[in-house]
Amino acid sequence: MAKVLIMASDGFEQSELFVPLEKLKDAGHTVEIAAPAAGEITAWDKDDWGKSVTADKAIADVGAGDYDVLVLPGGVINPDNLRTDKTAVSLIRSFAEAGKPVAAICHAPWLLAEAGLAQGRRLTSYDSIRTDMKNAGAEVVDEKVVVDRGIITSRNPDDLDAFVGAIEDALR
Repeated sequence: MAKVLIMASDGFEQSELFVPLEKLKDAGHTVEIAAPAAGEITAWDKDDWGKSVTADKAIADVGAGDYDVLVLPGGVINPDNLRTDKTAVSLIRSFAEAGKPVAAICHAPWLLAEAGLAQGRRLTSYDSIRTDMKNAGAEVVDEKVVVDRGIITSRNPDDLDAFVGAIEDALR
């Protein structure tokens, strides 16, 4: 089975972390969470703070060589925080450079743009950041899930089944 890394900070969209976490664990994969610092991080759930989860490791203490796939949950707060974190952006880039899948949902494609991975790729995202993705050089489409050269993207929590399915396909 695969080893999966979910990278998040406070303000991650609750369902976009917990659904992949639970489904991938249920499928037998090892799943770890990395955040700017190890310890508790708290979700955003629709219009207020939600559940907390423990980040197993600090982002600075993980490397692409230790995992098979990187999962980036969205929410507005989480990717906006992480895209200003040079260590987080470097980690995303290192997964792609190693040919390992990077899966981003909702607003998390902001992180792909920051890492220079949107340019020339076909992807999708939450509708409010599609102009940002176009400006980053992506061909943006409105589909549940898009896979392009190891980058997996989805639009929103309604697409979680397709998103996790694409991650599972990439791990086969």
